[in-house]
Amino acid sequence: MKKFFTILLFFVGGLLVPLTAQEQNNNPSDSLTAGSDSMVQVLMAQVQELQLQRILLQEQLEISGQNARMDSLAKVQRQQRIDSLRKVTPGSPLIVEDDTLLILYARSGGMLPEARVKAAAEIIQSLGRKLVFKTDTLYVFDSEYTSDIMAGNIVVMTVTDTDALWQGKSRAQLAREHMGVIREKIDELHETYGLQKKMWGAVMAVLLIVVQLLLIKLTIWLFERWRPRVKQRVTDWLKPISMKDYELLNTHRQTVVFMFFYKVLRILCILVQLFITVPVLFSIFPETKTFTFTILGYIWEPVKDILSSLVGFLPNLFKIIVICLCFRYLVKLLKYLSTEIASGRLEINGFYPDWATPTFYILRVLCYALMLVMIWPLLPSSNSAVFQGVSVFMGVIVSLGSTSIIGNVMAGLVMTYMRPFRIGDYIKVGDIVGEVIEKNILVTRIRTRKNEIITIQNSNMLSAQTSNYTEAAKEFSIIVHTKVTIGYDVPWQLIKEIMEGAAMDTSDIKKNPKPFMLITALDDFYVEYEINAYTDHSAILPRIYSELHQNLLKRFFEAGVEIMSPHMYGIREGVETQMPADYLNPAKS
Repeated sequence: MKKFFTILLFFVGGLLVPLTAQEQNNNPSDSLTAGSDSMVQVLMAQVQELQLQRILLQEQLEISGQNARMDSLAKVQRQQRIDSLRKVTPGSPLIVEDDTLLILYARSGGMLPEARVKAAAEIIQSLGRKLVFKTDTLYVFDSEYTSDIMAGNIVVMTVTDTDALWQGKSRAQLAREHMGVIREKIDELHETYGLQKKMWGAVMAVLLIVVQLLLIKLTIWLFERWRPRVKQRVTDWLKPISMKDYELLNTHRQTVVFMFFYKVLRILCILVQLFITVPVLFSIFPETKTFTFTILGYIWEPVKDILSSLVGFLPNLFKIIVICLCFRYLVKLLKYLSTEIASGRLEINGFYPDWATPTFYILRVLCYALMLVMIWPLLPSSNSAVFQGVSVFMGVIVSLGSTSIIGNVMAGLVMTYMRPFRIGDYIKVGDIVGEVIEKNILVTRIRTRKNEIITIQNSNMLSAQTSNYTEAAKEFSIIVHTKVTIGYDVPWQLIKEIMEGAAMDTSDIKKNPKPFMLITALDDFYVEYEINAYTDHSAILPRIYSELHQNLLKRFFEAGVEIMSPHMYGIREGVETQMPADYLNPAKS
């Protein structure tokens, strides 16, 4: 710059000197008179002008040098600030398939760095995944303010002066470096996704499918070939499984079960082959490679979760085993005590032997309930909302659907400890009379005199009036009673003798205390007599009644007493006495 101003100064001086000589030639008449004075003045003026121009040029040179020094200093300071800012600014990396190509820090127009690298990554991937693409078509287009990395007519990425300032390089140099990195990545993608790779992958896929089909056919053929041999050896090796005299599984059934598992084994072998082949098939093509990990994840993740859950559940499992063992032996102890009490070998004051079995059942249920309460928090996912919701839902269903069942259970427990009857007792419930053949926690079964089995719910048994003939017969003896009506014309003494004699003639009637007669009513036309006799045989009451009635008929007929309502006397009109002929004509007999 200084040299330029020096040359300019000499050039101006050279122009001024000829101009002065020309003016002198134009005025030759004044050369003598004004000669030296005018020359001196002109020269002085030129010198002053040159000095002024020199001063101005010197000032301009000084100002330009100072500005240059200031610009270089400002540039150094600005670069230092950018370097310190880069340390705390992460920037936006341009990542293509987990490979970081470059990092951008500045905007480009209104686009943030994140948007710039995202758009560039999409373009690079689309170019790299084309079947045919030549990277020679990449070039840098420089404009006044930006440098564009182009692929034909497509702008891959724009490099600005700000980007160059962030990197400490010139814009053109940075654009070419970025273009080289992008070219290498596109070449790498093209090697993976190009036409040649696709054709080779298709050949490998077809070959793999053919090999897998052949393996499946080979597996089926081998299993079918070995099937008769395996079946024969299994038949020779197996033995029937019996429980006492019952043959649970004979050899043929065991063979059928074993051959079923043989088929399952064949299917498992084919599934294992597919489990290996399908991921390999998907991994041939880069576009479907992620499916390989997805399929493996579908299979491995549940297995991993189950294994991790089992490992985490082991401490609680040991606790559950200890709790189950403790309650198991506790229940065995209770069963032993109940058996001893029921057999009479162990006696407890106020505790009847027939209470032993139902009490054992109650205590066993309570023990198992307590065991379940202790085990419940130790189960996997017992604290989860789903687990709790399902348990509450099941509890509501059971409570709503088991109202009658709970009522029968409670009634069964009450009757157990009330002891209104026992199995084998002859009882009467409502209009039902029969022998108790079964009594459980829910129902009671009675066999009537006609051998009918009647099932009655315990809640109905508890609310109905029950008569226990067997218990009464053991404690007090049952009174067998029946009534007859005889007219006033027959003396009551005779009736007493007849009825008590008939009762004494009946088998299974106790002779002591003796049978006795009661006059129960004095009606308008007849007297009502009732015979009462004691018996201890409650189970055969129908037969005792039948025999008593037979004896009454016999005694009355032998005494000539007609058992008929006196109303018949008013309307008899010649009708003979209603008695057997043998008793009316004793001489014939």
